[in-house]
Amino acid sequence: MSLLVVGTIAYDSVSLGTEPRVDSLGGSATYFSIAASFFTSVAVVAVVGKDFEDSDRQYLLSRGVDISGMETAGGQTFRWSGSYDPNNMNIRETLETKLNVLAEFTPVIDDKHKNSDYLFLANIDPLIQINVLEQMASRPRLVAMDTMNFWIDDHVENLRETVALVDVLFMDENEIKTFTGKRSVIEAAKSAREMGPKVVVVKKGEHGVLVFNEGDTFSAPAFPLEKVKDPTGAGDCFAGGFMGYLSRSGDLSAEGFRRATIVGSVMGSYAVENFGSNRFESLVSDEIDDRFRGMAGMTYFDPLSNEDKLLDDNQGSKLIGETH
Repeated sequence: MSLLVVGTIAYDSVSLGTEPRVDSLGGSATYFSIAASFFTSVAVVAVVGKDFEDSDRQYLLSRGVDISGMETAGGQTFRWSGSYDPNNMNIRETLETKLNVLAEFTPVIDDKHKNSDYLFLANIDPLIQINVLEQMASRPRLVAMDTMNFWIDDHVENLRETVALVDVLFMDENEIKTFTGKRSVIEAAKSAREMGPKVVVVKKGEHGVLVFNEGDTFSAPAFPLEKVKDPTGAGDCFAGGFMGYLSRSGDLSAEGFRRATIVGSVMGSYAVENFGSNRFESLVSDEIDDRFRGMAGMTYFDPLSNEDKLLDDNQGSKLIGETH
């Protein structure tokens, strides 16, 4: 099935202690589409400037990404620069944002993309997200969105409007607490679901992810890595794997969303192993399958049957299975 993403294509400059990178390919739509392309046909609607490198255009095409909706405008491509604390990669500081051609961008969805089965509204202005949804010829089978603190802090009413229209909402733990005004993740997810989305995905970085799907709550760990090289784009790659899997499988059951969550975690884990999108250049499907199986193995344990108990009622605190 077809998957459409509307978001940003950018050049990122990132300080990572002793290993800085300058003007490398980035942006929410870039990371999302590369991760999703391992599973399904994905098309991008975004804008770049006249300075966008042909090699980057060719790389997206080599991944099978449909870039016919990528507009080239006069001016410079959107740029972002930031730095990570080398002792704690969860701490990131934005140093500079230059919107450039993105400042005047109004997405136009062409006819061949208006009937996409799955739609992901990446981190952009919520009014643009609404506009994109209104341009679709029919309601996609699944509409998901991501956002960030900038829109939560300064455009919250517009954001609430958009959230009410989607099926799946992605936010990190701090974002959803700020957005809903709730102190716990569970309360915040419940509040967000009451606004409209059926599924709320709460990203917790190296601590994994929580998925709230009507009566089903699912917690998945992040894949443990000895070293993280570059966390930039990990959340977008998570979403790309998540939506890419759902588009491929068509399974929107509770179990389907659980498997999509693990796929998302796998793709996010590969993203951080190298700089920018470099790890995906050598990634093959067998590696994805192996890590998916590894995630299942790490989280599996023998559950209690209906007749079993952890504690023997006749022996107080003695555990079932204990031999002494």
